[in-house]
Formats: sequence, structure tokens, C-alpha cells
Amino acid sequence: MRPPCTQSLAPARRKTGARAIEPRSSPEAVSVELTINGARHALRIEPWTSLLDLLREQLLLTGTRKGCDHGQCGACTVLVNGTRINACLALAMAYDGAQITTIEGLADQTPAEALHALQQAFIDHDAFQCGYYTPGQICSAAWLLAEGHAHCRDDVREQMSGNLCRCGAYVNIANAVDAAR
Repeated sequence: MRPPCTQSLAPARRKTGARAIEPRSSPEAVSVELTINGARHALRIEPWTSLLDLLREQLLLTGTRKGCDHGQCGACTVLVNGTRINACLALAMAYDGAQITTIEGLADQTPAEALHALQQAFIDHDAFQCGYYTPGQICSAAWLLAEGHAHCRDDVREQMSGNLCRCGAYVNIANAVDAAR
């Protein structure tokens, strides 16, 4: 008599140090290549894998948060080829070949050991309370500043309106973005 199967049906995830090992893929898996925070990744993923789930579950980049999972809160905001998107609504395979920047990669664009100007401004202006939505806020603000859409405080408030802050730190967020311009 064989013992009952104790193996989970979910893909196995293992870690070696800080590096994720790709889960076993199903026969429907597709190959994608993404450059995430400057590092190139060749992956096999199921076609229905969201960019958010790929980042968090397979690559262990947990700074990008899952809030509503419907694209309404902005917690999952990342930069793809310089444009902000809601990673929870994006199929990862649609971005094959893309350059993706998460909150973890923003500081990598500055001198070693330094925070991105927006990260420092958020600290200086107490622009977060619980911090849960802060990574999405900062990525959205990075796009806003890079695209030159922050001409005045009203522009900042308007352009950041897709990112929620359940704690209500909106005034401090606007102050931080304004200071980083």
C-alpha cells in the first residue's frame, strides 16, 4: 500500500540565499525575458501570471504591494519602460523584453548607498504612516517627475490621484513630491 500523496499541487518555491528558484512550470508555460531593476531574467511562466505575482512570488521583490488586485488603489504601481502601470492588471507575458523598475530598483539609479530623492523626501516629509501604499506612491511620483507632469502642487495632486493612501497622508505626500521636483 502506497502512502498518501503529501506533495502540494501548488508550484514549489525554494530559495537559495536571496535568489528565488523558478517554480516548476506547467505545459502551458511561456518564456519571457524581463530586465527588472537592471538585472536580466529569463523565466518560464503560465500565461495568466500577473506582473505583480511574478515580482512578488517568483522573484521575491515584495516591495510592490497587492492592495485591491483590481487596479483601483495603485499599491502595485511599477515603472515599465519608464511608464507607470498597475502591475496587478498586467499580464507578465505581455511585457516580454521590457525594462521594469520596482521600488527596490529606484535607489539603484542613484549613487551607491543613497536613497532615491523621492524616497528621502517621503522620509523627510513624513509622507507615509502605515507605509503599505508608499512604494506605489513613490513609483508613481517618480514617473510624474520624470515625465515633467509636476508643474505645480495641483498637478501633483491630480497626477497622483490614482494612488490611494488609506492613512490619509495626502498633504505630506504632495509636500514630498513637491520637494523632490
